[in-house]
Amino acid sequence: MQTRIVVLGGYGHFGGRICRALANDSNLSLVIAGRNLTAASNFVRQLDGAAANCIPSAIDYTAEDLGARLRDLRPNLVIHTSGPFQGQSYRVARATIEAGSHYVDLADGRAFVTGITTLDGAARDKQVVVTSGASTLPALSGAVIDHLRPPFARIESIAISIAPGQATPRGLATMEAILSYCGRPFLERNDGRWRRVYGWQGLRRIRYPDLGIRWAARCDVPDLELWPELIPTLRTVRFDAALENVASHVGLWSLAWLVRAGLVQRPEAFARTMLGAARRLDRLGTDTGGMHVRIEGILHSGVAAYREWQLTARNGHGPEIPCIPAIVLARKLARGEPIAPGARPCLGMMTLDEFTDAVGHLDIDWRLLDEGNA
Repeated sequence: MQTRIVVLGGYGHFGGRICRALANDSNLSLVIAGRNLTAASNFVRQLDGAAANCIPSAIDYTAEDLGARLRDLRPNLVIHTSGPFQGQSYRVARATIEAGSHYVDLADGRAFVTGITTLDGAARDKQVVVTSGASTLPALSGAVIDHLRPPFARIESIAISIAPGQATPRGLATMEAILSYCGRPFLERNDGRWRRVYGWQGLRRIRYPDLGIRWAARCDVPDLELWPELIPTLRTVRFDAALENVASHVGLWSLAWLVRAGLVQRPEAFARTMLGAARRLDRLGTDTGGMHVRIEGILHSGVAAYREWQLTARNGHGPEIPCIPAIVLARKLARGEPIAPGARPCLGMMTLDEFTDAVGHLDIDWRLLDEGNA
């Protein structure tokens, strides 16, 4: 019997990539769902010859009848890709649980991902897996930290950054998510204290071995809250985004100051305008991006040390990365691999080896940088 997977936003920026990857599996039945049936049908036609059974469907995740639609479809798994997740409720996750299905999303909103545990009791009652953040953060960043941490007796600092290529495709929901915390305050663990910082502020320069030096600025992500809870010794955790085009970066930094000054109330309202401006700058950049994770602490030998991990994505393959954890989890659940029921952020559900296997056909590689004493 085929495993039925409903992908909400299945013909979108990230959902389409997930569906293309899963369409190669003959053991799957894919419901490519979205608000526009014509768009869903056109996407399914592009998958002509797919091994999976691909079905277009018009499902609006905000509609009142969502629960009834899911109960009628009786999916084994629902993958929710329709962002931005900042400000969304858990109505999709609740409807999925009530339908007796597993739930996975690509959320990167801090409050959304960390708050998914409020559904833990309901998920356990239905014996389903509900996980949020099956994306670059925190699923991949968590897999990297799990890979780096065994030599450490005590971890004191974590620094994560993502450096997208200017010419890498991006969608409107991604831009809306980026702008949702532009100039707005959030808490960051810094030198043992929780400090108030601001989105797209705190400029600094980061050197990437394959990309060169880029300007970077703070962003509000789930990792800032999750890791201090999981690692009591952690004194500092920071996440930065490092854009390739300096003009784009300065534009967001300047907008952040306008928000802080109260001159702009809703920066996300500029998402479509800024997305258009960014696309006009694409010819000035490349389609190569990267990601960097560094942890510092005390080794079991008692020596202060650091470990660094660096990923590079070429040929425009960077946008595939946020989709990989959901793809890995979908395949695991379809194979019947045991994953404990309940609702939680997507940590510890994908190993770095599993990620590496899943990107083997893409121009994506990673390596450990020189390790040293802190």
